[in-house]
Amino acid sequence: MLKEGDTIPAVTLKQMTAEGPTDVPLSDYCKGRKVVIFALPGAFTPTCSESHVPSYIEHAQALRDKGVEAVACVSTADFFVMNAWGKSMGTGEHVDMLADGNAEFTRAAGMTLDLSGFGLGERSQRYVMVLEDGVIKHLAMESDPGSATVSAADAVLAKL
Repeated sequence: MLKEGDTIPAVTLKQMTAEGPTDVPLSDYCKGRKVVIFALPGAFTPTCSESHVPSYIEHAQALRDKGVEAVACVSTADFFVMNAWGKSMGTGEHVDMLADGNAEFTRAAGMTLDLSGFGLGERSQRYVMVLEDGVIKHLAMESDPGSATVSAADAVLAKL
């Protein structure tokens, strides 16, 4: 499992753009800037849609004021789903919706969550990391994946 002081794994995620699906190498995404990556179990799910993502939209300017240059939401959903969810949530320029459709990043981070008992398969734990030039400076994982407290934007702001 990743920990503070580790470098982000060299994994490529996907993001839907106007030109179509685009590769997003995480090492490039984080290089030379302060980035917040928050991950969650699933698009369109209650906690994720009702509180987790909205917290980052609501606090986008406050995060920028603290030097955060990019905020990314990562889920094991595919890029079509992440794009549709981002549009429905109004993430706009506030949150980059990055798809980890094959769970490569989630596995490399040691953050898998088995929800197959609920018919949801392998998902991501709910967590947040603050990175500076690709190095994890803060990492917080929820003890209950149905809760978004330590990984919500206001909790991150308190750590910056």
